[in-house]
Amino acid sequence: MKNQNQHLTTHKFTDYKLPESLQGAIRNLGFEYCTPIQAKSLPVILNNKNIIGQANTGTGKTATFLIAVINGMLLQKNDGPKNPLATRALILAPTRELAIQIHEEAIALTQGTDLTSLVVYGGANYEKQQNALKKGCDILIGTVGRIIDFYKQGLISLKTIETLVLDEADRMLDMGFIKDVRYILRKLPPPEERLNLLFSATINFKVKEFAYELMDNPEIISVETETEEKNIEQVAYYVANNEKISLLIGLLNYYQLPRTIIFANMKVTAEQITAYLQANDITAQLISGDVPQNKRQKLVKDFGQGVFPVLVATDVAARGLHIDAVSHVINYDLPQDPEDYVHRIGRTGRIGSTGHAINFVCESYAFYMPDIEEFVGYKIPMESIASEMLSDVKPRAPRKRTNRPPNRGKKKPTNKKRHKHSGKTSNKPKPQKKD
Repeated sequence: MKNQNQHLTTHKFTDYKLPESLQGAIRNLGFEYCTPIQAKSLPVILNNKNIIGQANTGTGKTATFLIAVINGMLLQKNDGPKNPLATRALILAPTRELAIQIHEEAIALTQGTDLTSLVVYGGANYEKQQNALKKGCDILIGTVGRIIDFYKQGLISLKTIETLVLDEADRMLDMGFIKDVRYILRKLPPPEERLNLLFSATINFKVKEFAYELMDNPEIISVETETEEKNIEQVAYYVANNEKISLLIGLLNYYQLPRTIIFANMKVTAEQITAYLQANDITAQLISGDVPQNKRQKLVKDFGQGVFPVLVATDVAARGLHIDAVSHVINYDLPQDPEDYVHRIGRTGRIGSTGHAINFVCESYAFYMPDIEEFVGYKIPMESIASEMLSDVKPRAPRKRTNRPPNRGKKKPTNKKRHKHSGKTSNKPKPQKKD
């Protein structure tokens, strides 16, 4: 494993004039040296300047903007009576998983202060979130739709926002949230009266165009993708479609991969993979968009704690899931969007660790590899498949079906006759025909 310090800089958090309560929270989290995106961004943000920040997932972007938000609030503390609706910072995230994890880090960084934070998102207890909002908070974190919902109910005042943060902005635009984000922007103070921070793993033309709509004179701060991916060892295997499961099970068994996320492009494929792994004595669980929120949170927590070694996922898990110590990512299907490749492999090789990304280049998705390599700017090494990598495969268990009633699909005989106009039925026997 590579030395953790080689993924950090020589800049320390103690180099910045942060309030002692915030410095204490940073120390309690075990942070001493800044990551590259933190070292480049914090001096600019702490000087109250807007930024567009670009770096891969797992490089400390969340801590960067939270430290800036909390610092600003502590330095400009309001001594007057607190208005429950007077939220001071708004952080928008594209997914509920990301919103939850931002909130968890916000709680940790506000320890020792009187600042409060709250997270709201769809798929959770609606009334509980309503009641929490009525008590007010300093930092509001949430998904776009739920923020708008509560705003329209009068539970959120957006006119008091001092800092706006858009996290994973590229994902937000890809998911079609731009109209809703614009709606929120129209309710905020003018751009020049607030601090605006936009963070994204990739910055394309669409993101830049939106950023200039969002804020005035932002400074673009970028940590090169290639630099961040040096701690991820990547490899590709050419494999026939009918050998993919054999290769997958062989790799998991032969190399005893400790904590692995397997990505598939479609839910049905992810379900098949999970069924095959379970039939072949590999403990695996599935996470996809239609898994209930509470179950998704438990699966992520259990996987992160090592309760089971393999998580099979659709792209719902490619963003917003911060799981420590993921040793391997396997792209069972190559992603159709090159940007998704960066986000998928970003689940491994997070700060201070070496990760591994394994790619199956199969008949169905091989033609996406050139676009991926062009996007990342390098060739992904191709290796041959050794015989010991292929495993015999036990058939997956058939899908369970509920027992059907014996007469299902057949009409039961009846002598009831429906009256034409009244809708009532009659049990009178039909009149017999005369001879």
